Amino acid sequence: MALKVAPIWVYSTNDRKNFPFSELGFSDLACTNGGNTAFLNLRLRRNWECLSVFSQRATTPVEDEIPLTPGIDAPGGIEKATQIAEGRRFHKDLNSLPIKAYPECETVPCDQFEAAFKAVELWLVDKAVLPIENSVGGSIHRNYDLLLRHRLHIVGEVKLKVNHCLLGLPGVRKEELKHVLSHPQALDQCEITLNKLGVTRVSAEDSAGAAQVVASGGVRDTGAVASARAAEIYGLDILDQGIQDDSDNITRFLILAREPIIPGTDRPFKTSIVFTLEEGPGILFKALAVFALRDINLSKIESRPQKRRPLRVVDDSNKGRATYFDYLFYIDFEASMVEPRAQYALGHLQEFARFLRVLGCYPIDTVK
Repeated sequence: MALKVAPIWVYSTNDRKNFPFSELGFSDLACTNGGNTAFLNLRLRRNWECLSVFSQRATTPVEDEIPLTPGIDAPGGIEKATQIAEGRRFHKDLNSLPIKAYPECETVPCDQFEAAFKAVELWLVDKAVLPIENSVGGSIHRNYDLLLRHRLHIVGEVKLKVNHCLLGLPGVRKEELKHVLSHPQALDQCEITLNKLGVTRVSAEDSAGAAQVVASGGVRDTGAVASARAAEIYGLDILDQGIQDDSDNITRFLILAREPIIPGTDRPFKTSIVFTLEEGPGILFKALAVFALRDINLSKIESRPQKRRPLRVVDDSNKGRATYFDYLFYIDFEASMVEPRAQYALGHLQEFARFLRVLGCYPIDTVK
């Protein structure tokens, strides 16, 4: 699997004939292959109805939020869509993620997270799949920030085990390698193996791209850390596999769409929210207590600074001036929005929150 884990774009089969691939710099041939980020050809059930399970607008707007990108039919829509991918060079790679999320799909690569958000907003594609956290590397902060800046809904999650392989040219032994290319995170996650080999680590934009460089360069003493699928595509040998330091290395991805799904109680559901709080003693404790009081488990807590208003100054004549960092809090809790306890918890939270937004309610990925 390519570790750069940039977004996956999804487009509808029915729109393929009218989709401006040539304007985006993609060929039809490229559309049949995958990448570490990609379009997916997904046959969606259009008769599904959408339900807004909670207010998706902020109760109090925060400055980090930005307006929706104009639709594809709006003036400049196509031009903006074209700018998303214009002038980029893509390598091809099929990883396990789109296959697990949508077994029947066609893929086209892209190289930026925000480009996937915009593609969904412009109705060029149906869904986007983006990484949100890794069990070793932690949270992907960029995508937390983009969740707030864009008006997409989380409709699902996918957890994928990372399996790093050491790749080289055909006939090369791993002891012959002197240089190994890959994404910096992949190199860090394979530190023990690479130290034993005594190789020089060279950073690349992503792991699949590193495999492509090794294959096209033809230098026998240069290898790459990438997926087994990358080895198959680029004709490289797998010199060693499972070389990551931590065998339980898992990346969690979010599936984003323009409309929310209808939550249920037939299987475990998770709800993701973002909020800000007023200053005061124990205010964060009170905010988290609304879930504990109702036996709702929190599976994720993340704080991010409000970039456009990072500081708050409090003037108290008795104690002088105090400066605080102003934060956004992202929380995942294990309950469906159709459950009264979840609705009561969010209603209670609004008593403390200056801003509250539900990012999505979706099934928990329990498949290993």
